[in-house]
Amino acid sequence: MRLLHTADWHLGRTLEGRDRLPEHEQFFDELLEIVEDQKVDAVLMAGDVFDSVNPPAKAEELFYETVARLSDNGNRPIIIIAGNHDHPDRLAAARTLIKKQGITILGYPTMEKVKIHIPNRDMLLNVAALPYPSESRLKESFVEEGDELALREAYDEKVNWIFQELTKDFSPKDINVAMSHIFVAGGNSTESERPIEVGGAYTIRATNLPDTVQYTALGHLHRPQDVKRAPKPARYSGSPLAFSFSEAGYAKSVTIVDVEPWGEATWEEVHLRSGTPLVRWRATKGIPQVFQWMDEKRDANAWIELEVHMEETPSMEEIHQMKKAYPGLLTIRPVFPEEQIAATSEPSKHVPIDELFQRFYSRQTGGAVAEDELVSLFLELINEEVSE
Repeated sequence: MRLLHTADWHLGRTLEGRDRLPEHEQFFDELLEIVEDQKVDAVLMAGDVFDSVNPPAKAEELFYETVARLSDNGNRPIIIIAGNHDHPDRLAAARTLIKKQGITILGYPTMEKVKIHIPNRDMLLNVAALPYPSESRLKESFVEEGDELALREAYDEKVNWIFQELTKDFSPKDINVAMSHIFVAGGNSTESERPIEVGGAYTIRATNLPDTVQYTALGHLHRPQDVKRAPKPARYSGSPLAFSFSEAGYAKSVTIVDVEPWGEATWEEVHLRSGTPLVRWRATKGIPQVFQWMDEKRDANAWIELEVHMEETPSMEEIHQMKKAYPGLLTIRPVFPEEQIAATSEPSKHVPIDELFQRFYSRQTGGAVAEDELVSLFLELINEEVSE
């Protein structure tokens, strides 16, 4: 049996106010090509379908259109669980209707057994599906006194117990997998994930992942990665798009899993072509270097975070010129001489354009604070120039 593991779509997410929906449309077109070319029998989506509990209507529409296409009228079953960004009730609202198309959606952690007949293989797929198991969604409080160590132990034991209950009836003559949206200790995170643990309290030991399955499909971490020390193969498929500049340079992919009854699972990455790359420019020779790169059409089809070394604050004309020439230029951070020295020992920090304007205004006026209306007017002018 051939499975496709994906997660963390985050439909509705923006990047510095820019809409990513066209990139999601490209990804879904490519995903449909992959499931057909790779002859995928079922799709596992391990949480964070949406980026918020109240996603835009266009994002919801794209989601339902996509899963309908992927399911191929029920010939290719899809199992979807809620992540920490999803609203469990809203995500699963249409489950009764779309189940007729072979689409299974689970919003809350339950003891519900997911057993699906795969028509193309005439096999049974058993899925120990555990949607994001927060205390509130589990309807359980683990430690009254707030002892972090005790909370971590209690939470770890609870998740392990749930997996044991969900998998205790699995038969080795079937295909058996687990799926959840959790943070496994030791995972490599980025800046774009919303934390689901407090000081490590809501983390799971890799050794407590189920050992009676052939593969565990995980969601939450946006970099594709294996889980070390898990009793059976376990993996984060990663997100299909880069959602923060901390992911610049990382290839995105989905995971294809091959598994047979009584056998060990094997997997491979299928790298994605879709999605706009995120890149960081570091212009140590000032604005002339930036304009040189623009003349060379460097990274013309990318989202760009710019750090530019300079002696004085860039003029409004220079900012407008750069943003007009390169619509993908999202942030501009000047680095002044004193910061350039500090940068040798400290990592640079992202400074939003409105904060940059406030610093400039304070410097030019001898310490005055820009009023909110003035900052709003400045942002309107910037956005107006970009749209033109």
